[in-house]
Amino acid sequence: MSTEVTRLIQSHRSIRKFTDETISPEILSDVLTSGQWAPSSHNVQAYSVIVVRSDESKKQLSIMTGNQKWVEECPVFLVFCADFYKLKQACEMNGETLAADGVENFLVGAVDTALVAQNVLLAARSYGLGGVMIGGIRNNPREVAELLDLPPLTIPIMGMCLGYPAQEVEQKPRLPQQAYIHEERYQKEGIKAALEDYESLSAAYYERRTNGKQTDGWTKQMAHYVNKPRRVHMKEFVKEQGIQLN
Repeated sequence: MSTEVTRLIQSHRSIRKFTDETISPEILSDVLTSGQWAPSSHNVQAYSVIVVRSDESKKQLSIMTGNQKWVEECPVFLVFCADFYKLKQACEMNGETLAADGVENFLVGAVDTALVAQNVLLAARSYGLGGVMIGGIRNNPREVAELLDLPPLTIPIMGMCLGYPAQEVEQKPRLPQQAYIHEERYQKEGIKAALEDYESLSAAYYERRTNGKQTDGWTKQMAHYVNKPRRVHMKEFVKEQGIQLN
């Protein structure tokens, strides 16, 4: 059983090559409006989106995100920010003081922002657009903040390339549901077997995708990826932006 919406969701692929066709203002406006209707904790709406069309800005962001050429080449690049600056303004308008510090508030901003980004991507795909999320926006957050004139209390969380697809991409397999869905309690007993199955499945995918250059599956790749801290500079940047994470 499926619906048009579930089929759209379950057909996700990251697109990194785009045609030269522009995205109309009407479509982009509708897509961004759809982002606003994502759930928001306590209706805080702790997010903002920077729309980048300038070739020069996209070129700079491409470098800042780790020389990802699709950032420069996509018709529209979006930067999704956790945003407490506007909440500070709301507090000042009403004689209150913003309590921005603390892990909970930061999580609210990050979650709100991620939900908006997912809504935007799904809405864009419903128009035949494709895209890819760019975590590399956090590689050089100070430079990103300077380029985009981000005020205090705003944190770039992710970027997104958008455009009309110019490639066909095989869908990357996901974890077996045995490693994802747990009835009533976390079912630890089946995790290892599910991961072993997924290692074989994902290794075959990467071997096809890279013409034999990459033969490691998901577990080997993740063991290498998560065995060290990443983007440790983000903690200091978040503090510099006025959020202390107490």
